[in-house]
Amino acid sequence: MAGWRVRLRAARPRRANRITPGQSYFREVSEWVCDCCGRWRVSVELIRGRYRFRLTRRYPERFGGGRNVLGEVGSVPELEELLRRRTPLTLADLHEAA
Repeated sequence: MAGWRVRLRAARPRRANRITPGQSYFREVSEWVCDCCGRWRVSVELIRGRYRFRLTRRYPERFGGGRNVLGEVGSVPELEELLRRRTPLTLADLHEAA
């Protein structure tokens, strides 16, 4: 078979969402915001198959903007406790950000 060229491909696992294993470390992010002022945010991230809840406080642009991470937990009861300790909010005060 002289003259024939065989095209070789790199071996990559086939995944339903077409994401390689290196990209699957950090996948989904959704945010929940307080109804009152929008300063308090909880981001929900799927990291290595586990959900992480990160509570942040956002500062208005007139004060320089930015955010302060107040804590990160791995379950909803822990999130409720973190909200109770660090903010004037409860879980009922949060809604999903658009």
